[in-house]
Amino acid sequence: MTGAEVILQTAKDAGVKICFANAGTTELPLVAAFDTISGIRPVLGLFEGVCTGAADGYGRVTLKPAMTLLHLGPGFANGIPNLHNARRAKSPVFNVIGEHASWHLAADPPLNMDIKSLAKPVSGWLKTSRSVNTLAQDTAQALNASLYGQISTLIVPADYQWSEYKGKKISLPEFKFAAPNRKKIQAAANLIKKSSKPALILGGRALRKEGLMTAAKIKAATGCDLLMITFPAYLDRGAGLPLLKRIPYFPEQASQLLAAYDAFVMAGASEPVAFFGYKGGQSFYLGPKQKKVRIDDDREDINSALEELADALGARVNFSTSSVLAKYSLPEMPSGKLNSQKLGAVIANLQPEDCIIVEEGVTAGAPYYTLAQTLKPHSHMSLTGGAIGMGMPCALGASLACPEKRIINIEADGSAMYTVQALWSQAHEKANVTTIICSNRKYFTIEFECRRAGINSPGEAAAALIKMDNPPVDWIALGKSMGLPAVCVDTAEELAKELKAALKEPEPHLIEAVLGR
Repeated sequence: MTGAEVILQTAKDAGVKICFANAGTTELPLVAAFDTISGIRPVLGLFEGVCTGAADGYGRVTLKPAMTLLHLGPGFANGIPNLHNARRAKSPVFNVIGEHASWHLAADPPLNMDIKSLAKPVSGWLKTSRSVNTLAQDTAQALNASLYGQISTLIVPADYQWSEYKGKKISLPEFKFAAPNRKKIQAAANLIKKSSKPALILGGRALRKEGLMTAAKIKAATGCDLLMITFPAYLDRGAGLPLLKRIPYFPEQASQLLAAYDAFVMAGASEPVAFFGYKGGQSFYLGPKQKKVRIDDDREDINSALEELADALGARVNFSTSSVLAKYSLPEMPSGKLNSQKLGAVIANLQPEDCIIVEEGVTAGAPYYTLAQTLKPHSHMSLTGGAIGMGMPCALGASLACPEKRIINIEADGSAMYTVQALWSQAHEKANVTTIICSNRKYFTIEFECRRAGINSPGEAAAALIKMDNPPVDWIALGKSMGLPAVCVDTAEELAKELKAALKEPEPHLIEAVLGR
């Protein structure tokens, strides 16, 4: 077997089922190996940010790593923004980057770059292979490390890929989380018992159904409020699941919410901080008199930690959670010209049970989030790291992870242009995704932040960095050019009609929703 074949065989044996690839000359042995090692589905991304964003979406849904195949330093650099989001989402991702042949590096060829320095900020595990005969071991270690919810990056010189592998057949390590820290858990239980108004802040895997139901028992038994991080990687929500208070994005609102509590227990989440440092603002929301403890770390299973906390509080038995769970209800179906509130209400009314919402609507998607907490059970993915361009690639990855589920992508028009190539991959793979473009033809987030900063009337030069209406993006032509059925709507009635039609067909669709004020 070649080194490339060993990488794929080891990945296949470890359970990897898909590879999002944008390969070049230094990855050709791996490209060829897909014909000799079956079992891993290769998916072409026309831009590396599509590959890394799709791997993020796949990892968020399955909690298992997808593989990416990227070309040298410049190719990897194109994928870094969505790897940043994946790192913040704690998604398992396995990157393989082709490097120049080991004997060619000293010549400093035109595409030579310090790949390791590029990869370090987003990688929890990072290695450059030093021999063809270590590739099986390197691959196994990388995949095992990724299962803790981190990015593993393996840099492989081209000559090791094409050379014959003479190393040993390895046995794959069995992945296992560390045992919960009982001292921290008991400290958290004592804090909840002694506090007059405690809150449990949930993040990470604690926001999936298993963790949420354990948290509901804790609330039912103790009265402890349930909060959640601002931008969850993957959130199960809807009727029958506990209602959570989301920590607001803006510092003033977040500080006001958190000031009401005297103690915080964090599960799958760190102490909340402001997204940006504003003039006259502060980084951390919690005051010195507010006590806090986190019950887990990234090597521990948060669900086991929550269960032990519930046990320590006596909350596992004989407590009804019915009073803390969401009851099913729908918002009123709107009519007339679209705005963000009506957009959210139409989607909330029509989304099917057990669908996955991928929300990168930024400002336009905010009303939907509030409306959706009482809908039929579904899952929600958001922009974890703030690097825009995750929505359409994440939706692609989520769809390929769960082809039986309907994926609805609420996507800002400005963010969409960062990774618009994902539409082609959706069409090529027949991904079950409906993309709704929130078309206000501007970077409205920047306009809103300008107002917060006191810049209420941007001049012509400043406005030129916000507006996208000269010329407006022709989303219909763009969608069709990528192979998708595409329509434009500007009323709630039209959106409802087109969304109903799209949801009946198991193929990708694009709907441009033109929003007024």
